[in-house]
Amino acid sequence: MKKLAAFCLLLLALQGKAQTNAQLDPKILTSKKVMDQFMDLRFGLFIHWGPVSLRGTEIGWSRHSKVPAAEYDTLYRQFNPVKFNAEEWVKTASDAGMKYLTITAKHHDGFCLWPSAYTDYNITATPFKKDVVGLLAKACKKYHIKFCIYYSVLDWHHPDYPIDNPDDTTAKGIRKDARMDQYVVYMKNQLKELVTGYDPYMLWFDGPWEKPWTPEMAVDVYTYLKTLKKDLIINNRLGKAFSGTGASGTSTFLGDFDTPEQRIGDLDMNTPWETCMTICEQWAWKPDDKMKSLQTCIQTLAKVAGGNGNLLFNVGPRSDGAIEPAQVARLKEMGDWLRKYGAAIYNTHGGPYNPNSKYAATRSGNKVYVHVFDQSQQIIELPAMPGVKVNKAYLLKGAAVKLTTAADRFTITLPAVLPDANDTVVVLETDKPALSVAPIK
Repeated sequence: MKKLAAFCLLLLALQGKAQTNAQLDPKILTSKKVMDQFMDLRFGLFIHWGPVSLRGTEIGWSRHSKVPAAEYDTLYRQFNPVKFNAEEWVKTASDAGMKYLTITAKHHDGFCLWPSAYTDYNITATPFKKDVVGLLAKACKKYHIKFCIYYSVLDWHHPDYPIDNPDDTTAKGIRKDARMDQYVVYMKNQLKELVTGYDPYMLWFDGPWEKPWTPEMAVDVYTYLKTLKKDLIINNRLGKAFSGTGASGTSTFLGDFDTPEQRIGDLDMNTPWETCMTICEQWAWKPDDKMKSLQTCIQTLAKVAGGNGNLLFNVGPRSDGAIEPAQVARLKEMGDWLRKYGAAIYNTHGGPYNPNSKYAATRSGNKVYVHVFDQSQQIIELPAMPGVKVNKAYLLKGAAVKLTTAADRFTITLPAVLPDANDTVVVLETDKPALSVAPIK
């Protein structure tokens, strides 16, 4: 097995191909049971935050481009988020119906939101000084929210990482004395701090696309992390290939689940996936950032669940540590909807129908939940589910609806006024397990 793995690594290095989980020892991969439990959660809170919130520009990416590096790298000296309250953040997630939370412990800019022993560029060097990661981990336990940590593979601030400015390919953007081998040691030391100190449910990596990070490093770090915590969930962005803004369900990644970004993944009953998306437009806080409507937020969640994925929905808190009240209110509205219709989201599978602009479908047991988006629809026609009979149809938390069946389709007649303007859920009770139906394209 070791010789085969080494040979595969050599081929990838020579051919420049993306690595897959086939390179990993199957015994260390996260079990299907653990991944099924993760996918049952369906909805989580992503938080992008750090000293850059003092400028209102994008985290990491605005270094050099909108904020001079010399200025960006010293923002931490002014960072004093006196309104930060970990319990308020976690309660916001809980009130939204979210089941897990992921915080950017270290983004591409290299700043650490915990008191790392391996760099002075961390939260203890700020006027604030408090361990943000630790406080959030503690609050998540109180509210029964799964605690997860984001960690960037690349680090444009660290002296041993070769790239200082990804937009400058000249000598100015490259550190000549950098040592990538030493940087990987630094990474492992920090990751050990995070795993052993805060016991995260999942690690969310990012930034593997730059040349200094290799497939061999990705395999090595994944394997190392599994020695620290056997059931630790790890996303696919350790590897050199991931879906990003492309299709979900790609086999060319290393990790436990796929991560389509700022788009809804495709219906996929085999590969676990999670859409990461912003509630506004920027990941980090931006003044007067445009926020998505409640209808868009709820329908996005329903379409993601309908594709058999999770939604990691992002907020960017302000520099004082507070989440914008309008964003808190929007998330609370999503939670209100979930308290009524959550049975059609949590612990479900996607399908059998592909989500579209008019409807999505989720299923559990002997029920198919049809999420109706178009309020003008009075009639919904769905392809028949081969080998499955629908015994009855009714509104979730409501009355029966008329159902007409034919050999090749179901026809649902809806009331003149739908009970929910954002997503009305119709339940179809089937005579066989709904999951027995193959996806209907």
